Amino acid sequence: MNSFARMWGELAAIGRSSETGGYRRFAWTPAERDCRAWFRDQAAARGLVLESDGNGNEVAWWPAPGPAGVLTGSHLDSVPDGGAFDGPLGVVSALAAIDLLRDREVTPIRPIGVAVFADEEGARFGIACLGSRLLTGALTPDRAAALTDVDGISLPAAMRQADFADQLGPSTLLRDPAAFIELHVEQGRALDAPVGIASSIWPHGRWRLDFTGEGNHAGTTRLVDRRDPMLSYAETVLAARKKAGQHGALATFGRVLVEPGGVNAIPSAVRAWLDARAPDEQTLQELIADISTHATARVTRDRTALTVTPESLSPAVHFAGSVTDRVRAVLPAAPVLPTGAGHDAGVLATAGIPTAMLFVRNPTGVSHAPAEFATEEDCLAGVAALADVLADLACR
Repeated sequence: MNSFARMWGELAAIGRSSETGGYRRFAWTPAERDCRAWFRDQAAARGLVLESDGNGNEVAWWPAPGPAGVLTGSHLDSVPDGGAFDGPLGVVSALAAIDLLRDREVTPIRPIGVAVFADEEGARFGIACLGSRLLTGALTPDRAAALTDVDGISLPAAMRQADFADQLGPSTLLRDPAAFIELHVEQGRALDAPVGIASSIWPHGRWRLDFTGEGNHAGTTRLVDRRDPMLSYAETVLAARKKAGQHGALATFGRVLVEPGGVNAIPSAVRAWLDARAPDEQTLQELIADISTHATARVTRDRTALTVTPESLSPAVHFAGSVTDRVRAVLPAAPVLPTGAGHDAGVLATAGIPTAMLFVRNPTGVSHAPAEFATEEDCLAGVAALADVLADLACR
């Protein structure tokens, strides 16, 4: 059995729901910790030198840590009921690529590091790419320390519970790398070859919308007397979908909390999270402005109230420059395509680290759901492509 298949089989059961088939590997939970333990075992088995920082990021180095290295890797956490490939594919492929380079008897001139970034999905604390944002200084330690999950557990407390040091803030873990290459499953149907190259990442962000009204009895309160924030929220959802279409953009409400949550009670508050993405920053700003304007008009009509709070914003990323040029030269037949999905690669690129991305074909076109998929044949093609890129960047 090739090393990729063996490692993939070892990870398959960790954090998987027997009911849905999806994965629940939230940051700093037992399932994600088990994935981390697996990663450390893999690093030790290969004689890689493991380092970590106070943000929960880890790097396994071959042959030893050093400046101007070539980094690869991804993340091991998931969204609720996520697919198997989003994140772990990049980590497993990176380790398998090192195995392949060793089989080829290739010796790196530059250090090669396999990175695992913390809480890339933001499923627990609400900010995507949390670890890489902290590492690069894109997120302040004070703001991160104030984050809490739905149970009121703070980020530092969650890290301590998972036996991680919580020394939040910029770190030198990556040692001023010469390049970062992230391999990731493609998260749509745009790739018609086993392996592709990313051209850009759409700008995207998350906004929290707090609708407030008056809690009351569902069976005795006349419709004309109601101040129902659920109605305001529902109308905003429909408006967001329509306005996203008008702008050629994307808008999604994927999480909502209702208070007090009684079946026979009119809500007093509805808290919802909007994910919005667009081809460029101006379009994204216009989309959010249009949605906010519509929602404000709606709450006035419903005699409710609204507060809009930005939680994260990632600018457009264009993978251009010498590293991407070299990747394209190594893989001349690989299609080049943009993506609307955010990645740690985008955070590192924004911080000035030369960065490129590889995609592995996803025949289902489904991601962030159990049906996410890639064939073993395509995954092995991804490993070979990544090994070729690493050989070019670190071994010549």
